[in-house]
Amino acid sequence: LWLTEMGILVLFFAVFLDHNNISFLIICFSFCVLTGMNAAVRATVRVGIYTGAKVYFVHEGYQGLVDGGDHICLATWESVSMMLQLGGTVIGSARCKDFRTKEGRTKAACNLVKLGITNLCVIGGDGSLTGANEFRSEWSELLQILLKAGKITAEEARRSSHLNIVGMVGSIDNDFCGTDMTIGTDSALHRIIEVVDAITTTAQSHQRAFILEVMGRHCGYLALVTALASGADWVFIPEMPPDDGWEDHLCRRLANQRSMGYRLNVIIVAEGAMDRFGKPITCDMVKNLVTKKLGFDTRSTILGHVQRGGTPSAFDRILGSRMGVEAVMALLEATPDTPACVVSLSGNQAIRLPLMECVQVTKDVTKAMAEGKFEEAVKLRGKSFENNWNTYKLLAHVSPAEVKSNINIAIMNVGAPCAGMNAAVRSAVRIGILQGHNMLAIHDGFEGLAHGNIEPISWAAVGNWTGQGGSNLGTKRMLPANIMEEISLNIAKFNIHSLIIIGGFEAFVGGLELVTGREKYEELCIPIVVIPATVSNNVPGSDFSIGADTALNTITSTCDRIKQSAAGTKRRVFIIETMGGYCGYLATMAGLAAGADAAYIYEEPFGIHDLEVNVEHLVEKMKTTVKRGLILRNEKCNSNYTTDFIFNLYTEEGKGVFDCRKNVLGHMQQGGTPSPFDRNFGTKMGAKSVLWLTDKLKECYRHGRIFANTPDSACVLGMRKRALVFQPLAELKNNTDFEHRIPKTQWWLKLRPILKILAKYKISLDISEKAAMESVIKKRGIV
Repeated sequence: LWLTEMGILVLFFAVFLDHNNISFLIICFSFCVLTGMNAAVRATVRVGIYTGAKVYFVHEGYQGLVDGGDHICLATWESVSMMLQLGGTVIGSARCKDFRTKEGRTKAACNLVKLGITNLCVIGGDGSLTGANEFRSEWSELLQILLKAGKITAEEARRSSHLNIVGMVGSIDNDFCGTDMTIGTDSALHRIIEVVDAITTTAQSHQRAFILEVMGRHCGYLALVTALASGADWVFIPEMPPDDGWEDHLCRRLANQRSMGYRLNVIIVAEGAMDRFGKPITCDMVKNLVTKKLGFDTRSTILGHVQRGGTPSAFDRILGSRMGVEAVMALLEATPDTPACVVSLSGNQAIRLPLMECVQVTKDVTKAMAEGKFEEAVKLRGKSFENNWNTYKLLAHVSPAEVKSNINIAIMNVGAPCAGMNAAVRSAVRIGILQGHNMLAIHDGFEGLAHGNIEPISWAAVGNWTGQGGSNLGTKRMLPANIMEEISLNIAKFNIHSLIIIGGFEAFVGGLELVTGREKYEELCIPIVVIPATVSNNVPGSDFSIGADTALNTITSTCDRIKQSAAGTKRRVFIIETMGGYCGYLATMAGLAAGADAAYIYEEPFGIHDLEVNVEHLVEKMKTTVKRGLILRNEKCNSNYTTDFIFNLYTEEGKGVFDCRKNVLGHMQQGGTPSPFDRNFGTKMGAKSVLWLTDKLKECYRHGRIFANTPDSACVLGMRKRALVFQPLAELKNNTDFEHRIPKTQWWLKLRPILKILAKYKISLDISEKAAMESVIKKRGIV
């Protein structure tokens, strides 16, 4: 069954050690290829070569493994150039009936033994990974068959006595337990959201209801995140079928939305959606229901395989690259006794989990759904899925509280605008209203607060904000220090009990200034939460900021187009300047996603010698089959080595080998519609901030009024490794470089060596810190 499963993508990557020579074998096998895989192939090849290995491709998947011969060919550094932007897989894939038989697997084993391969890395879903593990479990038996038939020698059998397995998960459905995101999922969400945004425009014009079916036969992740990212009215997923009587509930909700002035309704249906009796819920069924009961003009759209194609997103490219590197490290550390493991993503951490434990938990989800244990199925999917579901439940199917809390929560944007701010505002406003609070909108940041530019904001007012870029509230960079008295007066005048500040480094500094002002102005003794939102990703207390992913995708797609512009011309190097202030996050991560040869940042000082080495390195690369080079420069990486300086240097030194072009991307990085990640991230951050404030207000209620002056009453809400956490602003001061507006420690700097290795620099990679394999079953408390 694991061989006939549809939607499988498998990548085999193999290594053996023989007289100090290491070799790798890569096979890509798929029935339905998805985007993001080429980044993993590229990283695996290049890091394999970096470690001194010979790397081989196997074309046409399992069939190539069984057939051997010309299907197995040597991979070179240049053979994986210019492939990051390509969807699918460059080494081909095919169905293979032969591999389903013992005879076929014996042939495959023979080919591996002849090449001395004893380690495989598999990219695919749970069926593919289970199949690889089964191949591993029968390895000794296959060797004996080959030995008896005289096809291999006793010495060859001895050298190939074991088979190690490392897995990477590739599936757009994100249906594998143990990892937050599988390779291909984010790209699929990009395709879906593009369609949803396009449909939303026509639906608003014609006052229509749209029902969209997205992939997800056994997992509702795509449908769930699409619902959050688009502000959909309803979502149907297999893990949590609707309650009995859902038809009437759905119609009431849609009618209520129209009565509030909404011109469109969006309903998302996962292809595997069903009711509590196991009866499928289809697009046509929902369409007929809405048309018949409400008389709405209704359309349905089944997105189909468009979700699997297209250019990979920046997230998938970086994820594939990181997983490829981690897989190589896992194989280098493996012993014959090492159990098969899968490289997974938890928060922003790459972790290793036992392969078959993950497969078992994935099967447990299916079993729980079949037994009607839907709450358990959601929990088994993992924290990421559960958090998404809980956020959706908070924002949907609930009527505003009838009893008011008499609490006023104000919300503002501070600093430069970025995509995703509006999603956070919408979520915060609606959760606040559901909690019974009065929500106030402060326009134009701290300046607006000082001038009394404050007004109530309603449920309907933020209706279509999720997919809108920029800041609908208006935002300015002004800090509160010099207008503290006016701010305190307006906090008292509008009876503001707590404050949500959404913005970048100015929001962080402004929050600190308000905390300092508490000593003089009692009105500032209210709970405060700062939500990081900036393309620069430079807010202390959070590994990610709202808006950074959208900017990163903009830079990456622009780099793709710029490189493509030189197709068919002579060798050319592009120098591109990115935003970020003194923070090199965008330049570094875009360098990983776009395949840059170098990324100059402030955090990693460089001099003329470094520039000379980079130029000479690129000149040598351009003497091979490589025809294009990419250099990224963070806008404030060095005041003397400007973009013009670097452009002139490369132009002069590259004469006769390549010519140069330069581009300053500018404010296009701040614009555009938010990416699915930023919409989802903003929505969850907005919801969590209001729930935290609600609890904090209860703690701070004394003698008939709110009084909050403890350090933990003013916090930054940020993602730290694997969780969203609240950290007191005062505690983050010591980890902040205020002069350069960056945190003193930044997690992504650890990825810089990967960028250099993938660009063919001979540097040392610290592998002393070995990742321990975790137990997914113990972690989830499953017996």
